[in-house]
Amino acid sequence: MAPSPDKVTPLRPRRPCPECGKPSARETYPFCSERCKNIDLNRWLSGSYVLPGAEEESGSDDAPPSERE
Repeated sequence: MAPSPDKVTPLRPRRPCPECGKPSARETYPFCSERCKNIDLNRWLSGSYVLPGAEEESGSDDAPPSERE
């Protein structure tokens, strides 16, 4: 006996789109549409999501650590 379609558990829970807050779509998960997916991709490619790193020491990188001091 097959389960009824309304009692099927989805593979992923529906979550709000991280861009606009609408419910996510299966084809573009976790986004609601191709538009929101592309907006997020553009932010990654343009460097908007870059995390600041630690500043490097101002020494010669070619010399071994024992010779820098």
